[in-house]
Amino acid sequence: MKCPICKKEIEDMKYRPFCSKRCADIDLGNWFNEKYSFVAQEVDEEDLAQLANLAENEKEEQDS
Repeated sequence: MKCPICKKEIEDMKYRPFCSKRCADIDLGNWFNEKYSFVAQEVDEEDLAQLANLAENEKEEQDS
């Protein structure tokens, strides 16, 4: 397995998936500086209601 930041082979699993604390900190800094992003989709009220119903049904099944 290679470190996603510096591409060196990982020898110490302490900071996995990174090879070192330095690379882990670089990755964290990338998140803080908004270098990474992902697209969010809006959820409409009908979808939220369906999810709430599913969760309630699952809880009822677990309780019985």
